[in-house]
Amino acid sequence: MTIQDGPRMDPRVLRTRRLLQDALLSLARERTLDEISVADVADRATVNRSTFYQHYPDTDTLLADALDAQASVVGADLSQIRPDTDTTTPPEVLIRYATHVAENVGLYRSALGEHGSPVAVTRLRKRIAALALEGLELHGAPPALSSLPLPIAAAALAGSVIGVLVAWLERDPLPPAQDAAAWAWSAVSGWPTDTAEP
Repeated sequence: MTIQDGPRMDPRVLRTRRLLQDALLSLARERTLDEISVADVADRATVNRSTFYQHYPDTDTLLADALDAQASVVGADLSQIRPDTDTTTPPEVLIRYATHVAENVGLYRSALGEHGSPVAVTRLRKRIAALALEGLELHGAPPALSSLPLPIAAAALAGSVIGVLVAWLERDPLPPAQDAAAWAWSAVSGWPTDTAEP
């Protein structure tokens, strides 16, 4: 759950969480994530460490919330994808998400890379798996996945999308965001719906 979800939150809590998120994102532009401590974030946000721990258990959870909040601000919240979307082209929100990632490529390379944030990766994987599961329930599984329980098939699709995003981020120069969105969309929607005769 991100700070945007659930019941209305005290504005002071929201303000403090935004201060912490902004502080972490600011620090992440200057150094790698594993070099950023709770004390660093608290100092940059001008709060004390106990205030940090009142809101977040660790910097990984803070990072996951910060990435979610940034994606929402630019209208790139992946939960807006509808599984009944036309499968021939990627949804606009997925293109916006890839564009947002490209504009913050250093941060996302750090967050989703080899020494990145397990919490951020897990949250992204769960979000994509939930969307994939909804799509599978609406349209059925492609033949290659039809023998799997739907949650397992959804996890396989989510893993494919994460794999596409990570492989895209590893390329230098970075291919266009439109390409990444198309590749990721193909990973979840490009399966044949029935078996073709050889």
